[in-house]
Amino acid sequence: MTLGSHLTVVTGAPANGGSCVARHDGRVIFVRYALPGEKVRVRVTAERQSYWHAEAVEVIDPSPDRTESLCPIAGVNGAGCCDLAFATPEAARAIKTQVVADQLERLGGHRWFGSVEPLSDAGPTGWRTRVRLDVGPSCRVGFHRYHSSALVTDLHCGQVPTGMLDDLNAGRSWPPGGQLNVVLDDDAQRHVVLTVRHGRRVTTRVVEGSYHAVQRVGRRSWRVPVTAFWQSHRDAAGVYSRLVADWAEAGVGMTAWDLYGGAGVFAAVLGEAVGESGQVLTVDSARAAARTAHAALADLPQVAVVNDSVRRALSSQSRADVAVLDPPRTGVGRDVINLLAAARVPRIVHIGCEAASFARDIGLYRSHDYVVEKIKVFDAFPLTHHVECVALLTR
Repeated sequence: MTLGSHLTVVTGAPANGGSCVARHDGRVIFVRYALPGEKVRVRVTAERQSYWHAEAVEVIDPSPDRTESLCPIAGVNGAGCCDLAFATPEAARAIKTQVVADQLERLGGHRWFGSVEPLSDAGPTGWRTRVRLDVGPSCRVGFHRYHSSALVTDLHCGQVPTGMLDDLNAGRSWPPGGQLNVVLDDDAQRHVVLTVRHGRRVTTRVVEGSYHAVQRVGRRSWRVPVTAFWQSHRDAAGVYSRLVADWAEAGVGMTAWDLYGGAGVFAAVLGEAVGESGQVLTVDSARAAARTAHAALADLPQVAVVNDSVRRALSSQSRADVAVLDPPRTGVGRDVINLLAAARVPRIVHIGCEAASFARDIGLYRSHDYVVEKIKVFDAFPLTHHVECVALLTR
């Protein structure tokens, strides 16, 4: 078999990353765009020493869980945005449950018997309110094909609300190599910002709306740069904020750490819980996030905003009653977890948006005698294989 070869296989269990495992002559094949138990014709897309990657180009015997794709631009030869759009929402959550449980047991040494649950009642489509698009050689914006620099300039992704990306390719010519950040904020206003890199110099221009988008959680508002991080699902920030407030159990006079704190959504609920006699340290390495947190939390003098790496910030701290961590996709890792254990933080709420790195971090906590009290996993990115995992750990 060589790159581009076709063969027929029957798929087995789902794997982390959006594929199903199949075998051919003893070799493992990771097949995209297939569901467990399907007989499919696949095309080999990448070769490794001990396994191949492939994509299903024909479904010969479909799963009963297969449905017409909920994203019209995803799939083979389409955009890489929605790799589970062809599964019913219930089946997609069952697949994600199996993947998370497998990762937790193999990488974290923890057996999890829960299930992936809907983030809210918003449904599987139209949930995304922040999108980044790239500009191709044709001067049109688009979504990337899977693991490719090629773009799909049809912008009707199933994740995006109707109208959010309208007219961005209609009679417009964008500079090749540029990026468009598009946000539909909590005032239902669209903001479009163009970013272009010229060597080491980066220029930013507001095309529509303004550079800052209004985002709300509870009674508090944030003005977040369109190019900065905010949760992509319109309900995510509120759901996670309420869960953190519940699981952290921060009380008056306590000290809390909000690590990888972004714009300070969790620092807000922690600051209100500890009161003016308590202390909250929120840390993020992004300058835009720190500036946003400073402005949004100015009425909470007990909250200190630090723009630095988490590892450096913790090296000057001695203790906390609770820590909340919401790291990027790569997770936290050994160094930071060692610092938390050395500080003997008794209660930790850990959030992860990638199953394998989340499971690895759970294993690192357990090696320091932390006990996994609770885990919730949310279908925070419907139509895709991605999930959001939240764990409560105590020691």
